[in-house]
Amino acid sequence: MARHPRDPIIRLIGLGKLAKAGLLVALGLGALSMRHDQSWLGTWVHAIAADAHGRLVATALARVSSLTVHQLIEIGVGSLVYAAVFAIEGVGLWLRKAWAEVMTVIVTISFIPLEIYELVEHPSGAKVVMIAVNALIVLYLLRRLRREGHWPFRRAGIAAQIAERPA
Repeated sequence: MARHPRDPIIRLIGLGKLAKAGLLVALGLGALSMRHDQSWLGTWVHAIAADAHGRLVATALARVSSLTVHQLIEIGVGSLVYAAVFAIEGVGLWLRKAWAEVMTVIVTISFIPLEIYELVEHPSGAKVVMIAVNALIVLYLLRRLRREGHWPFRRAGIAAQIAERPA
């Protein structure tokens, strides 16, 4: 398997995936810890120097406080599962493994329709940027996979290798 040690884009994508995994772990653990006690929420808001009396913070606190225990468990477990997927992708991309590139393409493509639906329902510039970034990541990885003869381009790569073998 050909490896390109000087390909900083793969490592950058991997770091992005690991950062997302870290944020999702924090979200998941936070949601699960709120099942029993939400009193620490105000302290946490003050600790991160957020304006506790601001409109955005008040709206966010009201939404979080209104979640049921069942919803908190769903958010917590879902975030941790999604974080595990991002962590696997991130580590694999950091190590420049072809399987991680394939996994990233499959996972990223599978979420683009949901992102488009969310964009149609609640339009925002940030969502447009995220869809564009994800599409560029997929195109970049597909180009790499094709260039290196990995899935889904393996058959052409194997056929070419067999044709080149001396009889």
